[in-house]
Amino acid sequence: MMMMTGSLVMGLGGLQLGIMAACVVLFVPMGMAGWHLSRNKILFFGAALFITLAVGVHLSPYFPSVSDFISSPASSSTASSSIDLSCFSLLHRILWFNNTSSSSWRWDSSSPVSDCGFQRVGPSDTSDLLNGSWVLFAGDSQARLVALSLLTLVIDSDKIDSVRADLFKRHSDYHVLVAESGLKLDFIWAPYVANLTELVGKLEDGTSYPDVLVMGSGLWDMLHIHNASDYGASLSSIRTALASSLAFITGDNGPVTGTTSIRSPHRFWIGMPWLVNSMLNTEEKREKLSGVAFHEYDREIQESRILRQSGGPFALLDIRSLCQGCGETCTADGMHYEGAVYDAAVQVLLNALLIESHQRI
Repeated sequence: MMMMTGSLVMGLGGLQLGIMAACVVLFVPMGMAGWHLSRNKILFFGAALFITLAVGVHLSPYFPSVSDFISSPASSSTASSSIDLSCFSLLHRILWFNNTSSSSWRWDSSSPVSDCGFQRVGPSDTSDLLNGSWVLFAGDSQARLVALSLLTLVIDSDKIDSVRADLFKRHSDYHVLVAESGLKLDFIWAPYVANLTELVGKLEDGTSYPDVLVMGSGLWDMLHIHNASDYGASLSSIRTALASSLAFITGDNGPVTGTTSIRSPHRFWIGMPWLVNSMLNTEEKREKLSGVAFHEYDREIQESRILRQSGGPFALLDIRSLCQGCGETCTADGMHYEGAVYDAAVQVLLNALLIESHQRI
């Protein structure tokens, strides 16, 4: 802010000096010309025009061009928002390449995807992007796998095995502070949508809020509760609660005094994976996690309007489309996939953050 203020003062000082110099250059010669050439109006007019043009040339660096006036900040902002919105909808346009040992991917290189400039965000840039942030993951094993992929980008490779062992302790939470970047990452084991509802209530009642909230559930509800309408009702309550918490964070006239996080929160919903029914490892799963049940729960997600595409608070991390792109060879149990799928999900998330914050790397 101090650098911006200094530049502004220098700019204004330069403008004032330019105007003063212009007055001297313009009015003194014109006065002298008027004194000597008052009897020759054509000669006087020509001299005045020449001097005016000369002054205009010297003053032009101090004033914005005509095109700057035409391209006003409002119109530029509108155009930028339109481009960002268009690119946001293309984030999952990914091409997959499979071989016998592993799978890889890249963004579609054809237009309009290529025009968005999506790119893989490396460890250093990820640490810079999330520097000092609080990232909260909540959900089932899918959320845990996405959290692990993000941690592999910000934690040294010689420590990641220890992190993986702690993160995947059965049905447990996980918390880490990455000292190098000040990134705080929490994983909350919340397999049922009711767990997420409770968590959102705690966030709403608290005095701090995560900068990035990533959550999702559905498989456990589908398998153990099997009531799609109740699931949808819970999603709607989450949407309502998050709307209230956002109002608390930002207030009507800016951040509320006393809140720790004053940045606008970024929210992502982890979609359910593509289920390969024949590969599910129990008869109960094959029966209850059917295609029909999946579509019932997916419909509740759409009708709850929890996703941004229907006016809700969450941008979708479309794990299903990523799983389908990678294919059946990427899963051993029909619901958990190779790391490449969750790596792709993290890159979608990071590029979405870049779009939302109008940044490029």
